[in-house]
Amino acid sequence: MKTGNIVSKLYDSKKISIYMKNIRVIDPVRSLDRVMDVQVSDGVFKLINDNQEIGVTSCIKELDCSGLWLIPGLVDMHVHLREPGEEYKETIETGSQAAVAGGVVAVAAMPNTTPPNDTETVTRFILDRAKACASCYVFPVAAITKGLNGQQLTDMGNLVEAGAIAFSDDGNPVMDSTLMRRALEYSKIFGVPIISHCEDKMLSADGVMNEGKVSYELGLRGIPRIAEQIMVSRDIALAKYTGARVHIAHVSTKESVDLIRKAKTEGLNVTAETTPHYFSLTEEKVYSYDARYKVNPPLRTQQDINVILEGLHDGTIDAIATDHAPHSFLEKDIEFDFAAFGMIGLETSLAVSLELTRKGILSPAELIAKMSTNPAKILNIPFGFLENNGYASFAVIDPEEEWVVNNDDFYSKGVNCPFEGQVLKGRVKFTVINGRVVFAREEYSWLAK
Repeated sequence: MKTGNIVSKLYDSKKISIYMKNIRVIDPVRSLDRVMDVQVSDGVFKLINDNQEIGVTSCIKELDCSGLWLIPGLVDMHVHLREPGEEYKETIETGSQAAVAGGVVAVAAMPNTTPPNDTETVTRFILDRAKACASCYVFPVAAITKGLNGQQLTDMGNLVEAGAIAFSDDGNPVMDSTLMRRALEYSKIFGVPIISHCEDKMLSADGVMNEGKVSYELGLRGIPRIAEQIMVSRDIALAKYTGARVHIAHVSTKESVDLIRKAKTEGLNVTAETTPHYFSLTEEKVYSYDARYKVNPPLRTQQDINVILEGLHDGTIDAIATDHAPHSFLEKDIEFDFAAFGMIGLETSLAVSLELTRKGILSPAELIAKMSTNPAKILNIPFGFLENNGYASFAVIDPEEEWVVNNDDFYSKGVNCPFEGQVLKGRVKFTVINGRVVFAREEYSWLAK
């Protein structure tokens, strides 16, 4: 049973009018983190300081928000919405519903659809579908190469003109270094980043989990950590040579963090993301042979987690994304060797990531920066801050609410949640985009009416 109300069409949803008292407002852009009052009148957002006149009218409902946080809407820069082509796994409609239930107001949709997003036609289809049925903003990431086959560059200029905000071949990394160089050079011309899935396919071959002690014990084919490390090193070298922007996706190893940290000390235009499962789950989960734990890059070791946490803490890793990759039972309820790679994460990402604040790895403001402000900046999209005296996009969350993860309650069609059955702490109460309510839990359902 779903525990909230979705307003399916972003552009048709209701503008909010509410006065929120005693709410903790966190905005990394303003270096703001304090308890204050907030008024939203017909969608217009206004921070109320101690000595300001409130001016609450009878048509605005007052709400005591003690213990709640108000944060800029989250930005997930790495999701798979499966449309066009695999709508039985996910659609732009269901994926965006999952996003707003997780406090996400904008997603970057990766190009490995069927057909892949390698032409202006597919890019425009995604944007048209999003305008028709999405609950949040959907920004297309286009393919670097035609057919994602690593042989011929796409027409990057036309794709940017059609609406692509970045380029990636995602799970089919560009193995040809000359081709990757050309892609970086073109991306520099158009002012957009290349998002690199760093994997040497010759090294990873037919591996299904991290290569090491656990894979040997289970008799499963391993993916060596150097498959990631080598490609991270190559793409950093290419970024240095071309002066272009490269964003390293889903960092999973200690060696990758070390390489990215060094690149940043050299002033290179390199950014990086990791995902909640790479700082909360280890390869030991695979002892269960549960295919929900099969993901690419694979779950690594506790040592890797420790270094990723260091990278988050010291700023080496700029962003937290989900790599939301929905699959059906057809791909996951089978033998581990033959199951598809991927996990869903849009509806659990915030709760899992809030643990970083409780452990002292990140302050609340630093966490929100990595989940909102920084990815918006990397993608150059207008989110990640609170628009005072304007139509703000924000989420109201209860950081202490405990809930049991139940895949059946999710808006995503994906069945592959790695946190199924766990008790998580922290939940979105309602989500607002440009002053319009797009999601509300049951107790706030009146906001969406």
